[in-house]
Amino acid sequence: MESLTSAPAIELSHVSKHYGSMQALKDVSLAVQEGEFVVIVGASGCGKSTMLNMIAGFDRPTSGRIQVQGRENTGVNPECGMVFQQYALFPWMTVEDNIAFGLKMKRMSKAERRNRAQEYIDMVGLRGFEKSYPKALSGGMRQRVAIARVLANNPKVMLFDEPFAALDAMTRQVLQEQLVRIYEQQRKTIVFITHSIDEALLLSSRIIVMSARPGQVVQDINNDLPHPRNADVQLSERYLELKRHIWHAVQAEVVRSIEAAA
Repeated sequence: MESLTSAPAIELSHVSKHYGSMQALKDVSLAVQEGEFVVIVGASGCGKSTMLNMIAGFDRPTSGRIQVQGRENTGVNPECGMVFQQYALFPWMTVEDNIAFGLKMKRMSKAERRNRAQEYIDMVGLRGFEKSYPKALSGGMRQRVAIARVLANNPKVMLFDEPFAALDAMTRQVLQEQLVRIYEQQRKTIVFITHSIDEALLLSSRIIVMSARPGQVVQDINNDLPHPRNADVQLSERYLELKRHIWHAVQAEVVRSIEAAA
C-alpha cells in the first residue's frame, strides 16, 4: 500500500456526546489519515453510529471538537458522502437519475451528468439497469446505486453506516469485494461501521474497537492483511490471528455491558 500522509482527513479531539442523562460517547480522540479505510466495531449501543453522524455533521458533540479536511464541523459537511443501511434512493427516479441527482444540484450539464453517472454505473456493475427504478432492483443492486451516487459526487470522505447488514451472505460478500476494488482504485478516505469482524478484516486498513457505552476507543489495530483482498484471505493464519484478537476484545466489552445492565 502507498504511504499515507500525516495530515488527518478526520480528527476527533476529546469528543463526548450526551442525550439527556445517557452518555453515548466519552472523551473519544481519533485521527483518520488521508486514504485510510477505518472500520469501527463494537457492542450494540456503543456509539458507533453517533460518531459517524457527528463526522458527517448531522449531529454535534456535547463537548470536544471534530475536524474534517482541516475544518471544524459546524453543520452538515459537504466533504462527506454517506451510505446508510437503508438505501435512501428516490423511488420515482431511475438508477441513472438517482446517481446523477447530486450532480444536477451542482448544475452540471445534462450530458456531463449522464457520462459521470454511466462511469459509476459501470464501476458498480449495473450496466443495463440505467433506466430501471429502485422497486425493480434487488437489495444488493439498490445498495450499489447508493454507493455509486456517493462516488459520483466525488466526496473527500466516505462514511458507511452498516450498509450491507440487511443483505444475504452471498450478496454481502460480492459487495464487500467490490468495495475493496473501488477503494484500491480510488483510495478515498473511508470510515465504515459494522458488527461483523469478518467484514472489518476484509475491508479495512485499520480497525477501531469501541467499548460498551459510553463508547471509548479500547483497541486501535493495524490491518496488515495483503492486497488485493478477496474471500481467500480468510483462510490465512494472519487472518485467523487478527480475528481471534478482535473477537476477544469485542466479547469482553459485550460481557461488561451485560454485567453493567444486570
